Amino acid sequence: MLSIVRVPDVTFKTRVRDESVPGPNPYRWEDKTSQDIFGGKKVVVFSLPGAFTPTCSSNHLPRYEELYDEFKALGVDAIICVSVNDAFVMFQWGKQIGAKNVYLLPDGNGEFTRKMGMLVDKANLGFGMRSWRYSMVVNDGTIEKMFVEPNFSDNCPIDPFEVSDADTLLAYLKGTQSTGVSSPRLEFVG
Repeated sequence: MLSIVRVPDVTFKTRVRDESVPGPNPYRWEDKTSQDIFGGKKVVVFSLPGAFTPTCSSNHLPRYEELYDEFKALGVDAIICVSVNDAFVMFQWGKQIGAKNVYLLPDGNGEFTRKMGMLVDKANLGFGMRSWRYSMVVNDGTIEKMFVEPNFSDNCPIDPFEVSDADTLLAYLKGTQSTGVSSPRLEFVG
């Protein structure tokens, strides 16, 4: 893992709804830079191994979505979920989960994740290169606080989910002690 104080400069390949695009798929490609996403804002970011995976779908994303208003009340401008998945997968996952508030940011090439020092090999699961679980508070591009799951390693035989959860990050922002990871919010059927 790298010891960094600012988020890396990358360009994310995203898709946005655009009603001027004809047909049943009214979306267009839009590049978003790190400056676009983090510049001048207080942002909560959490990263996870993949869309449509058990812990990510049953708890990690749904709990951030559930606590969105509490984060906003503490001055958070946006909550962003980063995953080494493409924009199409992230869109469909958000649609299936019912994500309305958390911005699902595709890191399709893993560039942001690699530059964060969080890219790990999950070939043991057939996933290839993916993100390790972590969360962070970012103020105007500067990382204020990071929570990284234990046992960071390639082909880790476990998927720790102890500190990158929404409740831990919310407790940090409130200046209180975390009560730990909440129970799953949704049932995952994979």
